[in-house]
Amino acid sequence: MSALIEEVRREIVDLHVFFTDWFTGKADRSELDERFISRLHPDMVFIPPEGNILRAAHLKMGFAKSYGANPNFRIQIRDVEIQHDFGDHILATYSEWQKGAKTSDQANNARLSSVVMAKGNPLIWVHLHETWLPEEVRASSSFGF
Repeated sequence: MSALIEEVRREIVDLHVFFTDWFTGKADRSELDERFISRLHPDMVFIPPEGNILRAAHLKMGFAKSYGANPNFRIQIRDVEIQHDFGDHILATYSEWQKGAKTSDQANNARLSSVVMAKGNPLIWVHLHETWLPEEVRASSSFGF
């Protein structure tokens, strides 16, 4: 496996570990900027499965309000792949499996995500688009994590 895919996988997993730590209240409140917001491009675009557009500032406000709000929340990242390497940017895909999600229609859900990251140390999230995985895909897999 190439060093780049390992770096991308580590970045995606590390950020989602922070999400779990944040929503369960395990992270320190002072870590929001360092472990999350600093990883986002200032004009970052996030399109969740519902289809609205959020920016980095929206995410910061939403996360600030949701600290510790979901003590049983878990995430597992699967199937990280680099789809395109554009020199200064990469496009990667991954699936995100959530267990115990309070703010989703289904507590156990899964989504396919496409992310554009600017290369550098660290990688910077520029654009993220999530789409719900179909019920048959969710039903054929396990939420035993």
